[in-house]
Amino acid sequence: MANKLKIALPKGSLQEPTLKLLEKAGYNVYTSDRGLRPSSDDADLDIYMIRAQEIGGYIDSGFLDCGITGLDWAYENRADLVDMAELQYSRATTRPTKWVLVVPENSPIKTVYDLEGKRIATEGIGITERYLEEKGVKADIEFSWGATEVKVPDLVDAIVDVTETGNSIRANNLRIVDTLLTSFPHFYSSKGAYEDAWKRDKMERLVLMLKGALDARDKVGLKMNLPEKSLQQVLDTLPSLRRPTVSQLAEDGWVAVETVIEETVSRKIIPTLKELGAEGIIEYPLNKLVR
Repeated sequence: MANKLKIALPKGSLQEPTLKLLEKAGYNVYTSDRGLRPSSDDADLDIYMIRAQEIGGYIDSGFLDCGITGLDWAYENRADLVDMAELQYSRATTRPTKWVLVVPENSPIKTVYDLEGKRIATEGIGITERYLEEKGVKADIEFSWGATEVKVPDLVDAIVDVTETGNSIRANNLRIVDTLLTSFPHFYSSKGAYEDAWKRDKMERLVLMLKGALDARDKVGLKMNLPEKSLQQVLDTLPSLRRPTVSQLAEDGWVAVETVIEETVSRKIIPTLKELGAEGIIEYPLNKLVR
């Protein structure tokens, strides 16, 4: 029987950015509106679409070999996992997700210690419990099924909620008191799968490609021909990741230069390169950058 790697991908807000990342890494995953067992163009992968909150538990129990879920949910569930990589992407931005302690703007609560004996609503019960334990504060924590921001101050004294930008918090006239946890998605393996030689190799290759796709984000390749006499000026101008590749052209006195730069830099630097005598300047997108 062929080897299979049982992998969980997050269903919900992280689903689309995760699928796009996999596609950029070279793995096409084919989903349907209600399908929870998508197929892919890699026959070695047995894929499950599961809520991010549950993935860590299924990996920890050995039902799944590996998966992508937030550090926050692995922490919430106290899952005993092998952390193979942090993947720096989020639902809507490239910023990490933050679990924050929030109160109304006009609340007398200024620090976590003012919550002694108070009521807190949150979806992250475990995250909040561990935070309060570390601070030595005792408060009543209730699970929130959603719409957590509307519960203060009438139903609870404070909430612990998740945010990327803080825009919704400010829009609802709320104030952040403290940050409990900062989280990106991670690629986790079960201990059993990690000890299996074939599965470990498969996961390490997958992680390499995912990280390569993330490292290529917002970067472009740049190549050009230029007079050899201008080479040093161009090298001094290029903010390359490594030393640019310089090749001799068939025509005497000319060289080809190729490098990788941030995409936002190219619009500033290309006119300068043109002024230095560069010709045939080509900018091209990158899918992966493996360091």
